[in-house]
Amino acid sequence: MSIPPVVQAGPELTAAQLRRYARHLVIPEVGTLGQRRITNARVLCVGAGGLGSPVLMYLAAAGVGTLGIIDCDVVDESNLQRQIIHGHSDIGRKKIESARAKIQEINPDVSVEIHDMRLDRENVLELFSRYDIIVDGTDNFATRYLINDACVILNKPCVWGSIYRFDGQASVFWSEHGPCYRCLHPTPPPKGMVPNCAEGGVLGSLCATIGSIQATETIKLITGVGNVLVGSVIIYDGLEMDMKKISVERDPKCVVCANASAAQLMDDYEEFCGVSSFASEITAQELAQRISSGEDFQLIDVREPYEWDESRIEG
Repeated sequence: MSIPPVVQAGPELTAAQLRRYARHLVIPEVGTLGQRRITNARVLCVGAGGLGSPVLMYLAAAGVGTLGIIDCDVVDESNLQRQIIHGHSDIGRKKIESARAKIQEINPDVSVEIHDMRLDRENVLELFSRYDIIVDGTDNFATRYLINDACVILNKPCVWGSIYRFDGQASVFWSEHGPCYRCLHPTPPPKGMVPNCAEGGVLGSLCATIGSIQATETIKLITGVGNVLVGSVIIYDGLEMDMKKISVERDPKCVVCANASAAQLMDDYEEFCGVSSFASEITAQELAQRISSGEDFQLIDVREPYEWDESRIEG
């Protein structure tokens, strides 16, 4: 679908910008006007992980004027296999800080706004309202539905991507012009049916494939060139090296975009997706404190028998 430019053109390019973006300027569909739109754009990337890494790096190289990053996680060694915006020396560092440093190394002219927080219904609308385009680089259903609903309420385009093992998908959801995420997935899958990255794995290079599609769609939205993936989903099979595009229609009964002007955020997205509100882990020190306090709770040891023989908590 062809859509007018999302971003107005900024000031005339400087001599340095003319040199830096020379390969963009000779593309007829982009040119000087398109690059001025890019340098005037404000894009928020939700997540600085597998998908967020290539998205942020390519948008920074393209000269997007302001890049926002929201993430509250720290770099873990297991991230480095696919999250290429972070390096070995960044282990233990906040992802937003590591990503900002890499972006500034790629292009010091890009303004980077970091948001060290967990996205929720209390902050999403105010945060999203500051940006032209939202890029969904998350890996859980609760946040995807939250992002979608906020974008519908604010009439913002959402550039979505999803990855699993060798497979990936990408689309642009914008209720003003086509379906939203809920039109494709009215309800989340049953709990435990779709494993996350840690459980199911993902090929590192797949993140680059899908993330690059997301970056390209973002630039097309900014400049108004080509046909964006509104109303279409790209399905990529890396194992068979097959890519297809399918059409997705707006659901006239969608609980969110069918009446966008009256759309509201849900009270609890994690409950909607069947996610427990309990903490996913506690430290050994916290467990020891709970045992010493005499608290009544059930501890389930799922280790192998030989591990239990070596060391165990009696009870």
